[in-house]
Amino acid sequence: MSTPTAHMPFHAGERRMHALTGVAEQILPRGQAMIRAFMPDQHRDFFAQLPFVLVGGLDDTLQPWATVWTGEPGFMQSPEATVLRAHPEVLPGDPLGDPFGDQQQGGWRHGSPIGLLGIQPHTRRRNRMNGLLRMPADGGKRFDVEVRQSFGNCPKYIQPRLITHEVREVNDAAKPASSVQVLGPAASPEAMALITRSDTLFIASASADASRESLPTPASGVDVSHRGGEPGFVHTRVAEDGGLALTLPDYTGNFMFNTLGNILQNPRVGLLFMDFEQGDVLWLACLAQVDMDSPAIAEHAGAQRLVRLRVQQGRWAPACLPLRSHDQP
Repeated sequence: MSTPTAHMPFHAGERRMHALTGVAEQILPRGQAMIRAFMPDQHRDFFAQLPFVLVGGLDDTLQPWATVWTGEPGFMQSPEATVLRAHPEVLPGDPLGDPFGDQQQGGWRHGSPIGLLGIQPHTRRRNRMNGLLRMPADGGKRFDVEVRQSFGNCPKYIQPRLITHEVREVNDAAKPASSVQVLGPAASPEAMALITRSDTLFIASASADASRESLPTPASGVDVSHRGGEPGFVHTRVAEDGGLALTLPDYTGNFMFNTLGNILQNPRVGLLFMDFEQGDVLWLACLAQVDMDSPAIAEHAGAQRLVRLRVQQGRWAPACLPLRSHDQP
């Protein structure tokens, strides 16, 4: 078994954020100890228990998107410490397409960078794994993720809820696949309502050197991260050009700054909002900017800095999410 990474676990954007926030000296040895090129056994077991996983990937224009793949617990397995194997269900309208569909029409390709976040809200556990997609030679509906970085995250800001895999019944006239709505920079009323009542979102970002073909270092690639707060923690406004602008407070975390480090180099990000009651899903592609010292930071209780986002496009898929939230057991 290999050991935690002794080489540089952070790319230039992350290291810049460490320097700007004064944590560079303390975070490097922590990153070298925590960030591994394999999954510990507890992470391997953890992913196998989950009914969903958050995914970050790049479309054909290198736009990062955050999305969700689902399945009965066990749809992910780790046959060895450097591999995670998955047989996922893909939502209709997923902007990254179907990994088992036409590989030349926006779908996943062999070797694509991928970021995974396994999260169990009712226990507030979460583990990250970034790697490369490996498609089966026989064309089967499964794939492997080759591990490049694996590490745990703290439980801060996770809203506790028990989530189970449950297929929603819809009649033929209201099948979600026929009602996916493509959005522009201006959000629909339904999308705006979901954003303003959400206490959780997921954000995908990519290093400046991430591509569909190669990643120069283990720290390069795509990341997907969790953000949480009280309902309404994401502030919305309509910009002068009619597009939707969002403000996302950035609270104290683990100081690795994977997302913000990516944004410093590459402002394109993807957001995912999910309604576990109604089953609605909203994907947004945005341009992001890190606001380090604006007086407006004081308007957001507990925020250390702000992420300013301008929506470029999106997709709205109603009643398609095969996941439900339940009261704590």
